[in-house]
Amino acid sequence: MITASHLTRRFGAFTAVDDVSFHLDAGEVVGFLGPNGAGKTTTLRMLTGYLPATSGGVEIAGLDVLRQSLAVRRRIGYLPEAVPLYREHRVDEMLTFQARLHGLGRGEARRRIGAVLDRVGMASRARALVGKLSKGQRQRVGLAVALLPEPDVLILDEPTSGLDPLQRIEVRKLIGELARERTVLISSHILPEIEAVCPRVLVVVRGRVVADGTPAQLVRQLGQPSHVRLEAVVPDPAEAVRLLGTLEGVRAVADRGRLGIHHQFDVQTDVDLREDVGAVAASRGWALRELSWCQPTLEELFARLALELGPDRAAGADPAPAAPAPPVADALAASGPLQLDVSGPSAVPPEPAAPEPVGPESAPPRRVYNLNPFDQGETRDLGRPKAVDDGGPGGEQGGGAAAGERPS
Repeated sequence: MITASHLTRRFGAFTAVDDVSFHLDAGEVVGFLGPNGAGKTTTLRMLTGYLPATSGGVEIAGLDVLRQSLAVRRRIGYLPEAVPLYREHRVDEMLTFQARLHGLGRGEARRRIGAVLDRVGMASRARALVGKLSKGQRQRVGLAVALLPEPDVLILDEPTSGLDPLQRIEVRKLIGELARERTVLISSHILPEIEAVCPRVLVVVRGRVVADGTPAQLVRQLGQPSHVRLEAVVPDPAEAVRLLGTLEGVRAVADRGRLGIHHQFDVQTDVDLREDVGAVAASRGWALRELSWCQPTLEELFARLALELGPDRAAGADPAPAAPAPPVADALAASGPLQLDVSGPSAVPPEPAAPEPVGPESAPPRRVYNLNPFDQGETRDLGRPKAVDDGGPGGEQGGGAAAGERPS
């Protein structure tokens, strides 16, 4: 239903989307997950035809987005992050205007407006001014606008952005209902929304797709190994590691060191072995403080992909010796060593090894205007600058009269 092939978008020297390719089948519900600034909105704008790609292409229902733009737009419903509604319109007037843009006849428009308002729970607010609605209600009206042409594809960009917790639950439930009937692509950086309604997840970082699969698959393939955490008082940590390693299903035992009187161990295993580990502890008389089952979560995986891992690691390659540099460091590395011009008056010289004396012989005094009539007496000319020394008491140079001033 949606096919993106080597999609790239550049803004000058900045690459917002870098060689993105993916495919969505009809009826599939996919979450487009990534941190702020990862390129999600830019990608969605290219998918919907609002923004041309620098290179690559997009097809929706077999139609090219650029060459067959009008035919594509009849098949998609798009909800931008900032919902474009006229605040001075009433809800039904807004939908009537949108229906005319879609070329719907008067009778068909009336039928569709009633259906979509009922679907999003806004039928009772049809005559309300859009500007008087809450943000959650405006999001619902935006969904009604997206559903008006009965689209085959629904593309939602941050559908719960700025909503309170109750509004998020309502909109998330509505999206879950809509997802049963059409292909849906939801962009978000909020993990609970994606996990609640999306069986498949695309993770984009720095303009590239770094992971694609179900949440369970991604956690299993890219997350930290699951383990049983044991904290106990043990007389011999090395013997404890050996005993725990003999349990069936244990892949490795990591000694995390001592914390107070307790020793910490991570027993790596694919199954919950807390009962077996507890039995070993009981048989040896170890005093337990913690015995817990730790599994990787989508949130932890997302944090690793977004903050620690690069695209090569996420694709399954060997990890690099060092973590990838942040975007600012990447830009500096690409442009070569940073050169500072120390010849200009605003340049900051390197800090000297020892402070040098400042005086009339080494540098001229700094002059400022001070309009305080009580400074140096009433006879001082406030229209003339006074010499100051930053290191002197009160910022004055020895407390004497400034250059050009009459002595008091």
